[in-house]
Amino acid sequence: MQPFLSIIIPAYNEAERLPLTLVDIDKKLSKAEYSYEILVVNDGSKDKTAEAVRGMQKGIKNLKLIDNEANKGKGGVVRQGMLLSRGQYRLFTDADNSTSIDHFNNMLPYFKEGYDVVICSRTAKSSKLEPAEPFYRQIFGKGINLLVQALLLPGMWDTQCGFKAFTAEAAEKIFQAARIPGWSFDVEILSLAKRVGCKIKEIPVHWVNESHSRVKFSSGLQFLRDLVKIRWWLWTNKYQISGVEHPELKAKDPDTGSLTKK
Repeated sequence: MQPFLSIIIPAYNEAERLPLTLVDIDKKLSKAEYSYEILVVNDGSKDKTAEAVRGMQKGIKNLKLIDNEANKGKGGVVRQGMLLSRGQYRLFTDADNSTSIDHFNNMLPYFKEGYDVVICSRTAKSSKLEPAEPFYRQIFGKGINLLVQALLLPGMWDTQCGFKAFTAEAAEKIFQAARIPGWSFDVEILSLAKRVGCKIKEIPVHWVNESHSRVKFSSGLQFLRDLVKIRWWLWTNKYQISGVEHPELKAKDPDTGSLTKK
């Protein structure tokens, strides 16, 4: 039976933070009237992330693990989870629980209105950040975003908030075509959503700032390179919207443990 909602959580060395996030998600969604599955996609962690998830599967029956031995990057494992999941709606969120799963209920009315992609935005009116990002990170983020808007997504002020939901149809089209493995994948998937004609809605978020962010300033140069790649690939029609097969899709089935492709 197709679940109503699939939650995809990319995880790299998250053995400490992830269990609390999983408990919180399951506790809140267990009260929902719709069915759901939680897919943790282990990105070749060097700690006991996979063991932690397996240890919680008895208590959280709809919890599944996609365990990758090699590191694929956040973009790679989110793509993998999106295409191996089965939900009518597919959402990815961060392992640190900076955005509560409750926000999905705020997204539902927009899906019913006909939107294909609904994303949380820290710059949207009524958004609440606890605490606010340090001033230097705000300046850095705004500078990067201006480049994103100039090259790819005019009018979109927060492409990097890690809480985004898609209809199954939109997810299939977008993530089969996606190619970027790193943290700039958010810009790519939103650009692809725009390319295929998806209706995108930004909504406010209550965002809890993670003081131990793993995104470093040194990643900024790669981000800029990726922006140029995405722009070039769009100009030259390098993206194939359907019929694309990625090596990332080859993984152990969360239910049977056998190798499978979507």
